[in-house]
Amino acid sequence: MASDFDQQAPELSVSRRAFLKGAGGLGFGLVASGAGSPILSFFAREANAQPGDIAGQWLASTCQGCTSWCPVQVQVVDGRAVKIRGNPHSKANHGNICPRPHLALQQLYDPDRIKVPMKRTNPRKGRDEDPGFVPISWDEALGIIADKMMELRANEETHKFVLFRGRYSYLRDVIYSAMPKVFGSPNGISHSAICAEAEKFGAFFTEGYWDYRDYDLEHTRYVLCWGADPVSSNRQVPHAMNIWGQVGDQATISVVDPRLSATAAKAHEWLPVIPGEDAALAVAMAHVILTAGLWSREFVGDFVDGENLFQAGAEVPEESFGEVHTYGLVRWWNIELKDRTPEWAAERCGIPAEQIRRVAIGFGRAAPAAISWVSPGASMQARGGYAAMAAHALNGLVGSTDSMGGVVQKTKVPAEKPPSYEDYQDELAKKLSKKPKMDQRGTLTFPALNKGKSGGGVVTNNAADAILDEDPYEIKVAIAYWANFAFSCSDSDRWERALTKLPFLAHITVNASETTHYADVVLPAAQQLFEKWSFLKSKQNLHGYASLTQRLVEPIWDVRQDETEVPWLLAEKLAERGFDNMQRYFKEAYADPETGAHPTNSEEFTLTALKMFTRPCWDSGHKDYGKYGDRLAGWQDFVDKGVWNSKRYEYRSHWGKFKTVTGKFEFYSETLKEALGKHAEKHSVTIDEVLAATNYTASGEAAFVPHFEPARRWGDEKEFPLVFFEHRSRLNREGRSANCTWYQAHKNADPGDENWDDVLKMNPVDATRLGLNDREMVRVVSQTGEMTVRLKLWEGVRPGTVAKCYGQGHWAYGRVAALDFKRRMPRGGNNNVILPAEYERLSGSTARHGGCARVKVVRA
Repeated sequence: MASDFDQQAPELSVSRRAFLKGAGGLGFGLVASGAGSPILSFFAREANAQPGDIAGQWLASTCQGCTSWCPVQVQVVDGRAVKIRGNPHSKANHGNICPRPHLALQQLYDPDRIKVPMKRTNPRKGRDEDPGFVPISWDEALGIIADKMMELRANEETHKFVLFRGRYSYLRDVIYSAMPKVFGSPNGISHSAICAEAEKFGAFFTEGYWDYRDYDLEHTRYVLCWGADPVSSNRQVPHAMNIWGQVGDQATISVVDPRLSATAAKAHEWLPVIPGEDAALAVAMAHVILTAGLWSREFVGDFVDGENLFQAGAEVPEESFGEVHTYGLVRWWNIELKDRTPEWAAERCGIPAEQIRRVAIGFGRAAPAAISWVSPGASMQARGGYAAMAAHALNGLVGSTDSMGGVVQKTKVPAEKPPSYEDYQDELAKKLSKKPKMDQRGTLTFPALNKGKSGGGVVTNNAADAILDEDPYEIKVAIAYWANFAFSCSDSDRWERALTKLPFLAHITVNASETTHYADVVLPAAQQLFEKWSFLKSKQNLHGYASLTQRLVEPIWDVRQDETEVPWLLAEKLAERGFDNMQRYFKEAYADPETGAHPTNSEEFTLTALKMFTRPCWDSGHKDYGKYGDRLAGWQDFVDKGVWNSKRYEYRSHWGKFKTVTGKFEFYSETLKEALGKHAEKHSVTIDEVLAATNYTASGEAAFVPHFEPARRWGDEKEFPLVFFEHRSRLNREGRSANCTWYQAHKNADPGDENWDDVLKMNPVDATRLGLNDREMVRVVSQTGEMTVRLKLWEGVRPGTVAKCYGQGHWAYGRVAALDFKRRMPRGGNNNVILPAEYERLSGSTARHGGCARVKVVRA
């Protein structure tokens, strides 16, 4: 496969050889050092020059290395990007960045990028099959795709088309929503469920907020991290890195994590919990806070006669307590908390009762300036929905939700929605776009209760099984962009089999990934940070923001922008074949807000859509201009600054008006009760039967309160004695960094990891018991699969567990990411080979955390 990606289309005037020669200072060739490791010559025009010493422009863009989506500036010298820094106009990240944006420079100039469109010449698919890719023109590539789509129209089966979306910008709805719906398919399938939907579950079914939270680190006095590693990953990294020294001085930091993360290494308390047993710890902390009388009287309320009746093991009359902004506290106590003592929890979560009590009391005394920071690690578990509720409920218990120094929601970032496409749907499109989506969301076993709606969420990883089983129907044509599900989804072998079965796949991508290997047509995408026009919305430091990405340098390769240019060009080809609805929608429904002109080509369409969607941020004639934040002086001012900032978050703006069924913070969730009830009614079953179908153990009233559920694991403990869990790297640009030499050369920035290697971290106690030695190669075997990696003995993992960072193990993606790209040999191991296709089914999330896989580790 590797040799095919070096081919150039005839129309390109710059060859790879000429480019690399002309950019001599880039030095992306691999050079053997004395130690045998690759090194990278300094990224500068002259060997001894520093980028800051070279004249050039600083132009605004946005990093999408994680979901912080930080505003940045790029130094461009002679048309070449040479350096990145934080955007000083941003109020969110203090004008700073983390390590991730720097790696984007290597991604931009990666010689292993897809350079031209290609088509497959080998009809057989499989990892061991050479695709036989050959370069073709954009015209031919789009024509092939259009022909396949028109076959579906001719056979009245447009619903058998699917658009797979990975990472995205907020121009996503052009390709993800409008394109499939106008064509006649319901199937826009996003990556969201492999990211963090279960995390949102906890906040929604307590306070009615389905999104990531923001955190008032400036004023907090206690930070309790549930698997979160704020100085490395899990969003807001630049803000956290910038302020963490202050946080450590003024607040207590406690980290719940079976691994000694970078944040745990800087914490006052490390709680190395048994993976998947976070809920036991959370409900025990709630028990302590109540029995110690540390709940918030202002937010929660108090006993009518002032006497604390919360005593271990004792039920409390509901009428004895008067609540203010919360609902169901006493019911929660009686159903779940009264018996959840620290001693009970210690036996289940592995944290000493004394430490549980100390941390809970410290958290309660610091309130309301206290943060219970829920992350995917504590929620994306097979039974993690209730764990997320329990950990987030601590914020309600001490009144820190929406408070100074606590956990808050988001400030509004205004943006326009795409123009309506309904008038451009013909009768076939209207009919077939109402078919059930192909990922089986909303079925009995996959409620996917996004914002409480049955089937409202996505079940990303299950799409592979849907293709294999042809359930609810066969998928015949797929387009995927910025997505590599054959690598990034657990039990990844299913995806390889599904993509082998899929009759036609077009992949829009920057690098040749594992998914690309199964494609019939490959389209080269513009690199997000430097070559693409779009915008992002996010939040940090109690400010929301809209941040632009821009085409800062002219692309070396024959690329197009995935979310806008490709749909436009494809619409042209469909129109040539007799279906012009999509082309008319793009041409007629979109108009430049400044000039009124309709777009006439793909580049004009991109900028037109961008200006339309962001108009409230910069157009003084818009009704929302200046209402929520900055008053930018027109479009060019937005381009120059690159960011629009919201007003600072207003504390307690949601007290008394939470978007729950009761309007209050719900410890007994009427909101969840209603959602589960509707899902049960839809399938003519009881709520208890829904819970059983989704692998939960609770029944009755426990279904509506945050409660403990035992971890669900794959594998018999006798055969697979160790619990495997994974973590993220501070250098991972969401799994897309592995072909960067800087990533490999600085991998030891992650505690316990090694440069130019992929290690399984094991506590020396377990290694002695198993007769294993440091630095030897081992096989890590689960019920699902196995991988071979190097063993690292490290006391920073809990005994009985083994840990490995996610991101290595590519057998495609490039000549650095793979050990042998040509022979498809991975560098290290992909965790998803040994992780099962397990789910937190109430949200639809992939359960990649919580130690869902037991493993055995044997000498290779």
